[in-house]
Amino acid sequence: MHPATAGESQGQGYAASAPEVMRFTGSGAEYFGIWIVNLLLTIVTVGIYSSWAKVRRLQYFYRHTELAGSSFDFHGNPLKILVGRVIALAMLVAYNYSVRMRSPWTLVIIAAIALVMPWMLRNSFRFRLYNTSWRGVRFHFRGSVAGAYRVFLLNGFLSLITLYIMAPFAHQRLKAYQHNNSWFGGTQCSFHARAGQFYKIYLVLLVSLLVFGLVVGFSGIGAALVAISETHKHGGQANPVAVIKALAVLYGALILIGVSIGPVFHALITNLIWNNTRVGEHRIECNMSPLGLIWITFSNLILVVLTLGVFIPWAMVRLAKFQLEAIRLVPAGDLQAFVDAAPDSVGAVGVEAASAFDFDISL
Repeated sequence: MHPATAGESQGQGYAASAPEVMRFTGSGAEYFGIWIVNLLLTIVTVGIYSSWAKVRRLQYFYRHTELAGSSFDFHGNPLKILVGRVIALAMLVAYNYSVRMRSPWTLVIIAAIALVMPWMLRNSFRFRLYNTSWRGVRFHFRGSVAGAYRVFLLNGFLSLITLYIMAPFAHQRLKAYQHNNSWFGGTQCSFHARAGQFYKIYLVLLVSLLVFGLVVGFSGIGAALVAISETHKHGGQANPVAVIKALAVLYGALILIGVSIGPVFHALITNLIWNNTRVGEHRIECNMSPLGLIWITFSNLILVVLTLGVFIPWAMVRLAKFQLEAIRLVPAGDLQAFVDAAPDSVGAVGVEAASAFDFDISL
């Protein structure tokens, strides 16, 4: 039987089970110990320990995320993360140096980064999924290299030259590439959201930004900043009080966008993505409240500022708990039968490839 049909056959003969809600059991006080040690060791080692810090962080959050009474786990090798970061840092340094020196090699470096980045991102997907497990069964990513170049390079270029009119389409194709090529053992996942659904949410984002821009524009902040700039250009001395007021309102507006429009977009797009994702025949549902996410984001920001950063571990736990517990799995049948029907199908060659060539470049 083809692996993709494993999830279909295992659901036959069973009545649909009750939904299983994701639960996060971690606490800010508990995570604070891990966070502070990670921070201090990263500073002392000039960033080298950050790879080990990431593994410890992911293991804490994975192991405190439960589905149907069983927690997830992360098995990543910190050295692979370090390798990925060294490669990414080397490319960034080469690009910045060439730009600062106005070197003719800048275009060559940009082209080289564009050519290698899709391959690196695909390997990062493979690394993250292969090192994630639930009930002893690992996930896998089997997207092709050609697919990665089409999704990241071609669609990214089309978005750029169309002034990001193609961005929602590119986003939909990215998620289709990720989810259609993700496997839980021998059970393939699938993605069913259409590009038109992404355009609707992006339209909400665009309208919100336009309304916000109009409000800021009519408030006179834009004119004030232009007037200050013109005064400075003509050798005049701008009023320091006016400058401070204008910048305070401007940065306040940007923060307001971050804690209002940003969370709304994130909640809507997350709901769309997970509500259209299947694991075999098992459905995933996500009902993240945009208003609830605004409150979590805003209150976390205020508390982090008031505590001079000490509240960061509690903020991370609050956000993780809120987002994870908005997700639930609707089984098409008995979950134990599902796990038993989805054995880890990656052989020795696949394991060797995952350990030898894959790495993580994300923070």
